[in-house]
Amino acid sequence: MKSKLIVVIALIISSITIAQSKVGTVNSEFIIGKMPQMKLALERVSNYGKQLDSTFQIKATDYKIKVDAYNAVEKTLSDTDKKTKIKELQDLEQELGKFRQNGTTMMKLRREEFMRPLYKKVNELISEIAKAEGYTQVLTTSGNEFAFIDDRFDITKKVLDKLGITE
Repeated sequence: MKSKLIVVIALIISSITIAQSKVGTVNSEFIIGKMPQMKLALERVSNYGKQLDSTFQIKATDYKIKVDAYNAVEKTLSDTDKKTKIKELQDLEQELGKFRQNGTTMMKLRREEFMRPLYKKVNELISEIAKAEGYTQVLTTSGNEFAFIDDRFDITKKVLDKLGITE
């Protein structure tokens, strides 16, 4: 009976030691920031933002002209005409607010669109390195708080090397 118990305990211990995982870390945001393609992506986002700003400025100028025109003739308008003009101005103001909101959303989407290929490339390299070196998990250090990280298991430098980027 003792020998069976010893064999079972030995099997459990050996399976626990075999099943241990190798966990690594990577700072993907640092890597993305070092990539030369990042500059182009940010430039494209900036240009798109300038286009949106230009369109918004045209709409805002148009709104201001209409407000000034209304203020100039307000005293001569009948109550019905005043209500109509005020309604038009309120509609324009709401349109400006929606344009501003949509512009913010569009900027986020455009940024994600331009950044997606960079993240994809980095993730592929992380996977490649993790598989080659037997990591079962790779945690990102950007945005997370860790009490302790052993630098021996950080693959950030290896990903940068594969990309041909020096620190």
